[in-house]
Formats: sequence, C-alpha cells, structure tokens
Amino acid sequence: MTGEPGGLATAERFRGITLMADDPETGRVARRMAVETVHDWRLSHLTDDVALCVSELVGNAVHHATPDGWSPGADGERRVGVGFRLWPRWLFVEVSDEDSTPPMLPVGEPLELSLTGASADVLLPNSGRGLLIVQNLADATWWAPRELGGKSVICRFNVSGGAGT
Repeated sequence: MTGEPGGLATAERFRGITLMADDPETGRVARRMAVETVHDWRLSHLTDDVALCVSELVGNAVHHATPDGWSPGADGERRVGVGFRLWPRWLFVEVSDEDSTPPMLPVGEPLELSLTGASADVLLPNSGRGLLIVQNLADATWWAPRELGGKSVICRFNVSGGAGT
C-alpha cells in the first residue's frame, strides 16, 4: 500500500452473501464461506475463530430474527447477510438480519459459594452463550441498526494475530 490518498480504499477487500434463513444449508454455507475467505486472503491463522463466530452469529439470526413487521404465515423469506471486509490491519465480519431487536447478552446473578458443586446446566444461562463466545474470540464485537430496518452484528479480528495492535 502506498501513502497516496485513497490507499485504504484500494487495499480493501470485500466478500458477501445473502442467505435464506429457513434453508437448512444456511449455516453450512456461511461457515464454508468464512473458511474459504480467510484462506483466500491468507489469514488461515484466523480460520477456527472466524468460522465459529460466523456459525454463532448466523445461528442466532436464523433462530431468533423475525423481520420487522413480519408475522408467521406472511409471504416472504427471512434473509441473513454475511459479509467479510479486510482492511490493512483488521478483518471485519458482519452478520445482518431483518429484525431490529438488539442482540442481548445473558444477564446472570453472581455465583454463590453454595453453587460451586452445581452442574453446568444450572450455572449457564439458556441463551446468549453464542454472543459470549463471539466476544471472547474477536478483538471487538458490536451491533448497529440498519438504515432500512434490521440490524448488523459485527466482530473485528486483528489480522496480525495480536489483540489491539
């Protein structure tokens, strides 16, 4: 990359796909695209983390996202978008859906000493674990509403392998 104006824009790579949420192959296709993208862009060291984050975020969209104004039995397919954007230092992964409801992390109570012998089923929340996984694997995770409705959940990976550099 040169120091000329617009250098960042010319160094950027983008790859995206729109999938039907109700198609049984949606998760598999999204994971395959994640793996192929990081390999094509010579970021193989990120393969496992990116594939798992895409899997969790797409799974959330398929499982929970209901398009704004949509009702059961309404005509139309639910769509999920998956995008990858590479800037010089960062890989951004975006999963979008048509539901403007913010993603929610689980809220738990502080653990009591008497629960230390409890099974994981008792201690772990019933939902939200996927977002916790994404937050732990990515360098940053956030969400944003989309202009025409719906939302995007974005996670960022440092392509050099060190968090925050």
